Amino acid sequence: MVSQTNEAALEAHIERALCGSTREERQRQTGNTVQQGADSYGVRVYDYECADPASFDRHFAIDSDAFWRFLHQTQPEEIKKLEGRHDWQRLVLERLDRKLKKDGLLHVLKKGISVDDAHLSLFYRQPYNDLNPEVIRCYEANIFGVARQIYYSTTDTHKSVDMVIFLNGLPLATLELKNLWTGQSVYHARKQYAQDRDPKEPLFQFKRCLVHFAVDTEEVFMTTHINGARTYFLPFNKGHNHGKGNPPNPAGHRTAYLWEEVLRKDSLSNIIEQFAKGVVEKDATGKKKETLFFPRYHQLDVVRGILTHAKAHGSGHRYLIQHSAGSGKSNSMTWLAYQLIELYDQSKGLQGQQNIFDSVIVVTDRRVLDKQLKDNIKRFSEVKNIVAHAFNAQELKQHLENGKRLIITTLQKFPFIVDGIEDLSDRKFAVIIDEAHSSQSGSAADQLNRAIGAGHAQAETDPEDAPEDEPEDFQALILRAMAGRRMGKNVSYFAFTATPKNATLEKFGQQGPDGAFYPFHLYSMKQAIEEGFILDVLVNYTTYRSYYEVQKSITENPHFETAKAQKKLRAFVEAHPDTIEVKAQIMVNHFMEQVYQPKKLKGKAKAMIVTRNIESAIRYFFSLRKALSERNAPFQAMVAFSGKKLIDGIEYTEDSLNGFPGKDIPDYFDKDGYKLLVVANKFLTGFDQPKLHTMYVDKKLQGVLAVQTLSRLNRCNEKLGKKDTFVLDFYNSADDIKQAFDPFYAKTSLSQATDVNVLHDLKDALDDFGVYEQSEVEGFNEGFFKGVEAQQLHPIIDAAVARFEADLEDELKIDFKIKAKQFVKIYAQVACMISFNNMHWEMLHWYLKFLIPKLRVKDPDLDQLDELLNSVDLSTYGLERAHLNAHIGLDDSDTELDPQNPNVRGTHQDEVIKDPLEEIIKAFNERFFQGWDATPEEQRVKFLNIAQHVANDPIYKTHVVDNQDAQNRKLALKKLIRNAVNKERRRELELYQLYSKDPEFEHAFEASIIRILTDQVSTDLSF
Repeated sequence: MVSQTNEAALEAHIERALCGSTREERQRQTGNTVQQGADSYGVRVYDYECADPASFDRHFAIDSDAFWRFLHQTQPEEIKKLEGRHDWQRLVLERLDRKLKKDGLLHVLKKGISVDDAHLSLFYRQPYNDLNPEVIRCYEANIFGVARQIYYSTTDTHKSVDMVIFLNGLPLATLELKNLWTGQSVYHARKQYAQDRDPKEPLFQFKRCLVHFAVDTEEVFMTTHINGARTYFLPFNKGHNHGKGNPPNPAGHRTAYLWEEVLRKDSLSNIIEQFAKGVVEKDATGKKKETLFFPRYHQLDVVRGILTHAKAHGSGHRYLIQHSAGSGKSNSMTWLAYQLIELYDQSKGLQGQQNIFDSVIVVTDRRVLDKQLKDNIKRFSEVKNIVAHAFNAQELKQHLENGKRLIITTLQKFPFIVDGIEDLSDRKFAVIIDEAHSSQSGSAADQLNRAIGAGHAQAETDPEDAPEDEPEDFQALILRAMAGRRMGKNVSYFAFTATPKNATLEKFGQQGPDGAFYPFHLYSMKQAIEEGFILDVLVNYTTYRSYYEVQKSITENPHFETAKAQKKLRAFVEAHPDTIEVKAQIMVNHFMEQVYQPKKLKGKAKAMIVTRNIESAIRYFFSLRKALSERNAPFQAMVAFSGKKLIDGIEYTEDSLNGFPGKDIPDYFDKDGYKLLVVANKFLTGFDQPKLHTMYVDKKLQGVLAVQTLSRLNRCNEKLGKKDTFVLDFYNSADDIKQAFDPFYAKTSLSQATDVNVLHDLKDALDDFGVYEQSEVEGFNEGFFKGVEAQQLHPIIDAAVARFEADLEDELKIDFKIKAKQFVKIYAQVACMISFNNMHWEMLHWYLKFLIPKLRVKDPDLDQLDELLNSVDLSTYGLERAHLNAHIGLDDSDTELDPQNPNVRGTHQDEVIKDPLEEIIKAFNERFFQGWDATPEEQRVKFLNIAQHVANDPIYKTHVVDNQDAQNRKLALKKLIRNAVNKERRRELELYQLYSKDPEFEHAFEASIIRILTDQVSTDLSF
């Protein structure tokens, strides 16, 4: 007899796994004389019994046999109250039906139903421990059943569903099964649910079942709402090779975890009690929308894995959860928070049973998510008045005294919370850290870990050397907040991040036998993309290569440090107002022709322009506004930056430029009248706008910031049909972006711990500078930790500042400060993990934290490099697409990072190379002026030749120079340039081909010709 490989064989396999045998096999063996799912003595040995499809009531969608049997066996006294009434069973079923339609299955299971003077419980909850026999007996009385081929329809008696899971006669889940060997897959099962399962049928009405599974031997998908063609399925897969699907199973089907793990009695009971949730929300119009949540597999897996570990090992541990955007992180954190509250230490018996954690604190940095997370946690709450939001220390104390077990705060508010808290080390805390990156510059609490632990005074933050308006990511803030203290046994940390840095891995990761650090749980970017929860922002990625030529504008030929000069020259060219205008025109043309006109996102698509600093952002804003006006665009641009900026003698703020308060930018950007948002480091991270479709980048992006910035685009938008994104990058190469994304695409680990011995080397080097005396370090620490007034600490620090100013040359000042900052950073990173105490390191760490902000250093070449910019002019600028709408492919292998700062740092010790200005300019032009295969001088001749043709044209003076109409002047000049290129096409074929085939090259070339002509005549020809 050959193997059975059809759907019926898969049904039988699942039934056998749940019940021990199929219904047919049991009937043949026993004549149906013993309880299904039980041994010969009637004791249940399997989770499930084989339900009889014939006992399914289509009208009420219940297993009648199991339903009444459960009630008679568990609640005979309540049943007696009803049995005397006429047609009492019908009365109960109609009451049940009304409650199911109104409140849903979850409510009925948790609350039961009241019928006249009787109350019927329909589910007994799982016991938290094995100390109460009555609770155990009630739970064991629950009847879990599985039936095959249920004929469910009230209108078509031939329609059936493959399998139904019942709890006490009520349907929990339906399963449509497919087998690849019969030519059908899980996608056919999904199609069957969407096209052939009427949502009006009682079994498929919303909230009558918790979940509907589409299953084959390879994959599982789920939905909680059968809704015709709009039925939305979520993958319920483990993932394979950090991507979609499931790993091979040497013991059977790839999807066996569904029935061997998830559908088990204890698992389903836990899901009913702790995960599944019906939520009613209001949309922007005030319309109510009801959603039934059922956990995806990775959400279930991470929460259960953490709880199991915490229950076994108690408090005082660290957990790094590397979950990509699209993982449903808010729900995972919410489920985790509530179950951590209810986690008990049962080792001391019933009387000694204690909570493993007294309180759970959720820390987030996103102000929008702060409210979102708070609302999410409150709506999931089964017990009222246990959730609180803390704004300061007094509120935190009150919440703890009033029994508020779950406290939500932001990192920005945490400094106020720790004020006034002397010592909370007698309590046990679970701190859940939502990794979101700060969308604005600034600093945060310095002592999160210490405040919860030993309660020492809080140190000042160090904003030293922060780039202009550069955002500091959340991981850095959290690591700073936990700096300098060993993690006590009273606190466990649960850090969620999509992009773990090496310091984050070392702080929160699990160290393996090989000495490397790994995340506790992984849901990768690769899996999120392949499962369709986020878009791949690297699919349509276009990079531009600038080519330009600069000229010396002075007769002298001064010497400059070559490397610094080259960098300065490039920054000068890329930030030049003329080049910004060229790039702004390209951006507007692209948006109008590739995004707006094709009506991406049904005409709702928006774009973000990422600039290098505030001045560039403001210049882009004006250039974009001008370009939009020329095209009569029916929408506007806006700009976002922090603080004020003086440009060309005028002071600007985002409020004055936009015409509305900066805090309202997200709301205005959501409106149809605004489609372009120019940013200077603001809104690069933590900003969620599902209509954002395109990004124009003119800023160096690397590492985590690159991933976070570009990931502003990856949000899906089912309603508007968002299926793709565009990125036009004017600064970074495709290799740059690949290098930034690769470490976070799959699994990220840290090769080894930071070598703390570098602190010995750093301390020796710092001591040798003679800036401070050991007695000063000790005196400062003594005063600081005794809480003396600040004015008593300043003189101690100022003594070292005076030596620093008087005794060190400029280069040594830089060297000292670099080493001091490196010492503080490394010590803060490792202090909470090292297994020994080094008081000299500890004291020097605190002393340097307060010394560093007072040290002023200046690059000796800075003034000279500023003079460099006064010695050159930009003569030619153009752009060429280097990487057109291509997919930047990422490596899906695990990435192993190295620890930070393995060696002592300092100023560059190699010989500084200085060259004459002419040589620097020549090398610069050879490197960047690469529009054609010609030398810079040959290219310059070509520009001048075309410009001469234009200037010599008879209509040039009348139609261009003397023309007062800007629009007509521009059209005439474009025509003259095109005519000139056509005349030279035989001699300049390469130029002609680039000009005629590449619109961006055409625009950049025309801009350069205009600049040449403008320099030669006094008439203003700028457009």
